[in-house]
Amino acid sequence: MADFAIEAGLLREQDRLICGLDEVGRGCLFGPVVAGAVILDPLRLNPEYDDSKRLSPARRRRLAFDIYEKARAYSIGWCWNDEIDRCNILEATKRAMLQAYQRLQLKPDHVLVDAIEPDFLPVAGQAVVKGDEKSLSIAAASIIAKVFRDHLLETFSRFFPAYDLARNKGYPTQKHKNVLLWQGETIFHRKSFKLKNGC
Repeated sequence: MADFAIEAGLLREQDRLICGLDEVGRGCLFGPVVAGAVILDPLRLNPEYDDSKRLSPARRRRLAFDIYEKARAYSIGWCWNDEIDRCNILEATKRAMLQAYQRLQLKPDHVLVDAIEPDFLPVAGQAVVKGDEKSLSIAAASIIAKVFRDHLLETFSRFFPAYDLARNKGYPTQKHKNVLLWQGETIFHRKSFKLKNGC
């Protein structure tokens, strides 16, 4: 379970605002990669925040609203499929995270990033391997990013019903791959992600 130990150590070192950053959708075939950024209030922590992949959709939505209510600041950034195709998924992930950072209502003193070195951000920070399982701030960022992206894909599913996006959220399920082989790609599919490469 995630906790606030990393953040508490930084707060003792006089950093005032600690931001968690995480992304969702890196392994998808359809749509944007989305990043969340959250600065939690140390006096209003919720120990239920956890890696978004471990939570049911209903629980994720409930916790997202809890984060919106209690966090000191939060924001979302994204990078669409055409930009992913131009620059690669890692660079697009960094751009989405930078966008989320820039949109925060407060500027943090330190960032905790899930598994990516934050040298692309204009602030001190550190990468935390499996950060969404260790840090409440990163877990909170993963939750709001996942809820945002899932809602987006559910909306897109009404326009592209054959691809089963409401269920697969753009990930490479067998049904999704089969429809791609039969019907081809939409304008929102990532052209650089090839089925033969495991996607």
